[in-house]
Amino acid sequence: MPFKIVRNDITKMNTEAIVNTANEEPMAGTGCDFAIYQAAGYEELLAYRKEKIGHVPEGEVFLTPGFRLPAKWIIHAVSPLYIDGNHKEEELLRSCYRKSLALAAEKGIRSISFPLISTGGFGYPREEGMRIAVDEIHAFLLIHDMQICLVVFNESSVRMGKNLYPDLEAYIDRNYVEQKLAEEYGEEPYDWAERQAERRTEAARPSYVQADHAAPPAADYSFAAPMPPVEAEEKAAPPAQNVPAARRRKPSGSGILQSVFGRREKEKAGSLPAAGGPLPGASSDSQDAAIEEMERKLKERIAHRADTFQQYLFYLIGLKGLENADVYKRAIVDKKVFSKIKNNQDYHPQKLTALCLCVGAKLNLDETRDLLARAGYALSPCDKTDIIFSYFIENGIYDMIELDIQLEEHGLPCIIS
Repeated sequence: MPFKIVRNDITKMNTEAIVNTANEEPMAGTGCDFAIYQAAGYEELLAYRKEKIGHVPEGEVFLTPGFRLPAKWIIHAVSPLYIDGNHKEEELLRSCYRKSLALAAEKGIRSISFPLISTGGFGYPREEGMRIAVDEIHAFLLIHDMQICLVVFNESSVRMGKNLYPDLEAYIDRNYVEQKLAEEYGEEPYDWAERQAERRTEAARPSYVQADHAAPPAADYSFAAPMPPVEAEEKAAPPAQNVPAARRRKPSGSGILQSVFGRREKEKAGSLPAAGGPLPGASSDSQDAAIEEMERKLKERIAHRADTFQQYLFYLIGLKGLENADVYKRAIVDKKVFSKIKNNQDYHPQKLTALCLCVGAKLNLDETRDLLARAGYALSPCDKTDIIFSYFIENGIYDMIELDIQLEEHGLPCIIS
């Protein structure tokens, strides 16, 4: 693989060259710059820079030996300080990548490791910095042969990796392994949490219920805790159906809404007395406002039931109050591809593009399934890529860089690289 994204410390990369995010003046900065100076030999590298290099403007690069680093060479890219995006920051950042790669090719270097230039102490937005890096690296690899690593290493990414990995493995096991077992043994897969609840219910049942051959007693029984004494009028009420609480079917969400809306209309018409006061901690006005908001959202959702992928995507983006640029940058989707989707309501994206846009638009799992269905796709429990996307979306982790690293670590094709 000529290009991959890895989570590592760039000072430990065993490539012929590494790239440093350097300052204009001969001095060591913070973050990646300071770490490289420390690992290479602070005094030696600084002396070399002062004596042989001197001042270098933003967007330019220079070469030094690696000194004590595993890498033979250090290519120092003088990184732009991000102000607001309107001071040639993108042009200068692209120059850093382009000129670093050109210098490496000129020196016959066959492998090189980059940090995400300018995205640390220099303040460049991380997703936008990634998109620029990928653009320039891909363009270079069209005409050159070189092993290129993009190294993602900071406190948040390392902490996320350590915390994420065990949970992600368990999530994959639940969704993927169980599905495969179901395919082999003909059992219908079901929800993991539901399985655990069923097991706890079975364990709590009396022995005469657990045994298939034992008949239940004639008297009614309940598996709930003993109830306190009831008032006379309550005793007079017809008894509940003799079904264990754990097995009673709960009303669906739509049924609950219909019940709420129906009762509210009857209360307004005077055919039904008002319910016993507002919910705890909520006023009657706030309950009315909440119900009206539910009605509005439901009507709005119904109005969009026939939307195409493009129409529903932009409806969700507007609903969440997001900017288009934020969505495609977070998704690390090319701006041209996003423009094609925006300008053609019948545009049919590839599935991976659609999944990335679900991350970029910060959709929840239900919204993701709904949007994908409008392009003819579904999240498969047999596809590990789909499972990893599902895990990130279900847990509200909208980080395409970390997601891509997890794909690579699980031996799956990467999206960004």
